[in-house]
This record gives sequence, structure tokens and C-alpha cells, in this order.
Amino acid sequence: MDWLTILPQILTIAIVLWKKDIILGLLSGLFISETLILIKDGDFLPIAGAPETIERIVSTFGSASNIRLFMFTILIGALIAFLRHSGGVAALVKMLVEKGYAKSKKRTGLITMFVGVALFMETSLSMLTTGLLSRGLFDKFGMSRERLAYLVDVTCAPVSILFIVVNGWGAYVIGTLTTSGLDDPLSAVIGSIAFNFYPWLALIIALYTVLSDKTHGPLKKYEAKAAEQVGQEEGIPEGKASHMIIPLLVMVGGIFSILYMTGNGNISNGDGSRAILYATILATSVAYILMYRTGRFTHSGMIKIANDGMQKLVNLLIILVLALAFGASLKVLGTGDFIAGIVGKNLPIITVVPIIFLTASFVSFSTGTSYGTMALFIPIGVPIIQQLGLDPAFVLSAILGGAVFGDHCSPISDTTVLSSVASGCDVLDHVETQLPYALMAGGGAFILYFIAGFFIL
Repeated sequence: MDWLTILPQILTIAIVLWKKDIILGLLSGLFISETLILIKDGDFLPIAGAPETIERIVSTFGSASNIRLFMFTILIGALIAFLRHSGGVAALVKMLVEKGYAKSKKRTGLITMFVGVALFMETSLSMLTTGLLSRGLFDKFGMSRERLAYLVDVTCAPVSILFIVVNGWGAYVIGTLTTSGLDDPLSAVIGSIAFNFYPWLALIIALYTVLSDKTHGPLKKYEAKAAEQVGQEEGIPEGKASHMIIPLLVMVGGIFSILYMTGNGNISNGDGSRAILYATILATSVAYILMYRTGRFTHSGMIKIANDGMQKLVNLLIILVLALAFGASLKVLGTGDFIAGIVGKNLPIITVVPIIFLTASFVSFSTGTSYGTMALFIPIGVPIIQQLGLDPAFVLSAILGGAVFGDHCSPISDTTVLSSVASGCDVLDHVETQLPYALMAGGGAFILYFIAGFFIL
């Protein structure tokens, strides 16, 4: 049964690649996972497990943070629609171009990366602000939304893990290290930054694509298509740049304020799901008021605009629900525990850290969660550090880097979905176009862990 626990992920990935349908892949993987759980419990009739499967899906609505994520996923569609129909997007693009801030593809790419890196404190904030701000600029210069999604995603988790000491990730990792029995966890976290090869390489590769204006693999096809569709969206007159800027500032300010309040004065300890939902509601309300005051829009007209925007994100909501249910099912099946348990068995010492990175990447990719992967691997990594006398920072960097790498590539990761939402492209298109770059960075990191091991171990 142990090896069969990875069958649901293999099936899911195969169907997604074959049929180009994430929902069908998730449903198939969930069915196989639930069937294996029944067999594991001694019941060989899949139909007998139908109630449990349904309840597993329903349970995703039992978490307050999940409910906020679902509400946000739909509501952001209304905000995007308001920003677009107000004409604020077109006006902001015109202003940035005329003032010389974004006068070329290179400048546009650099602005996008800068905003993503600057907002490292909160991953959802980074993705949303970067995506919404840069959409119009990418359209203006004939750059694909898939390319935007790649830059939005690569300046999200990879950047946050490099700034781990001053954001919520640090508190989580230090707490997990402490409960696992590691002495001086703060030093290990700080030291891991230099050895965290994947995010460094991912950012370097992204910067190369911006400075050289070169794209490779499937992304090249989308770039060529976007170049043929340059021009302002028809039927939407130019409005005021403030109709874009003010709601964005309200959202950014709202997120930081709510993080501060829910964290009792410490932004790093704030409630991210509350912050992003409340701030989005506030920004959407402000966008509505600004549009209404122009006299060009009626209440009923704006309700229709909002409904149309929200309906476009229903499929993404379904993906999120199924992804969370699938992750919960795999946890019961014991997939992550099985894969993680392989790490410490009979490995030459020079291969331990690279294998930790590789297996953490696979678990994160399969389950779509970097936090869950860290929770699995840190309790495994600490005994390995203590028993083999390995450098804590070196081992920890492989766990954190692998967790981010897998999450970065995974089609069922919430960051992958949100990057697509913020950029306005299909989730599967984003995964397909980003994967070659992520694999290049991941492969490079894997090799560097071997090389570094000769000097450190």
C-alpha cells in the first residue's frame, strides 16, 4: 500500500497533461485517493466511501480561513471588473508611459518585479497588487498575461522565503524547529538564506528574461500571440488614473492595517486571510463609489459588471475547493508521510541534503502546500541534523527551498491559482509556461546542493 499512496498524484498529473483539464484531474485523483483509503481500512467497495468523500469536500468550508479564501477568489473578480470598466487601467498605463516610468518592455518587467519584491510581507498582497498594476502595461507592450503570471509568481513565495526573518514564514518555521528540538533555531533560519539556492536561481532567471526580453519554451508561443493583439480594449473609454490607483492604495493600506491589528502590533503575526478579504471588500467598495460618482454608471449597471467579473472566476473557485479536498484526502492516505520517510533510510551523507530537497519538492508539488511540506519535513530534518551532525542551516535551506519549488510549480497550489487570477490568464497555461523556468532553477539548486555538500559536510 505504501507505494500506492503516490498513485493519486501520478494520475492527477497525467490527466491534467493529457486532457488539459485541472478539474477532471483533481476529481480523478480524489476518487483514487478515497478508494485507496477505503481499501486501507478494509472496505473494497468505493461506493461505500462516497459519503466520506462528500464530507471531505464539505469540510473545506468548515475552515474560516478557507471560507475567506473562497470569498476573496470570487470578490476579486468584481474588483478587477470595476478597475477595467472604470477606464482607470487605461489611464494609469498612459500616465506611466508618458512620464517615462514604463516606456519599454524591459522597464515594464522591472517595475513588475520591483513591486512584487517590495511587497514581500504578504504573498497574496504581492500577487494581487503586482498583477493588477501590471496587466495594462503588459497589454500595452504586447507582452502575454502568462509572462506576467510567471513574474508575479516568481516574486511571491521565492522572495518571501528569502525575507523569512521579517515575515510570517519565519515565525512559523522557528516555532516548528523549536518544537522539533533544535537548539538556536533563529541562527539556522538566518543561515539558511545563503544556502537557499532555488529562490536565488529563480529570481536570477526571471531577471534574465526581463533584461534580455527573451522567452523560451511554451511561453514563446503566448508572447507571439500577445504581440499580435496590442492595443487598448475596445468599448472601454479612458477614465482617470485615480480610479485605479486609489482602490489599489486602499487595498495595500488595508492589508497592512489589518495585519497590524490582528497581529497585536506585529504585522508578521497578523491573520493573512482576514487581511486580504477585508481589504479587498474595502477596495471594491471604494472602486464602486468612484465609478458611481462619475455619473457614467448606474447601480444596476455596476452590479452587472460585478456579476460578470465574478462569474469568470467560478472555475477557479471549484479548483481551489477540489485542491483543498484532495490535499486533505492525501493527508489521511499518508502520502506525505510515506515520501518523507524515505529520506532518512540508508543514504550516503553527501546525498542526504539534495535528496531532502528533491523529496520536499515532490511532496509540495503533489499536495500544493509549502507550509504543509515544511511541517512534514522539519521534524524529519532535525533528527537527521542531530544524528549525522549536519549543518542545521544547510539542511533547513533544502527543506524550505524544496517546499517553495514544489509549491511554485504545482497546478493545485493556491499561489499558482492566485497568480493566474491576478494576471488574468488560465491556470494551466500559467503552469505550462512557468514550468521550464522553475525546473531549470530547481535542477540548478539540486546540483548546487551536491557541490556545496563537498565543502560543508
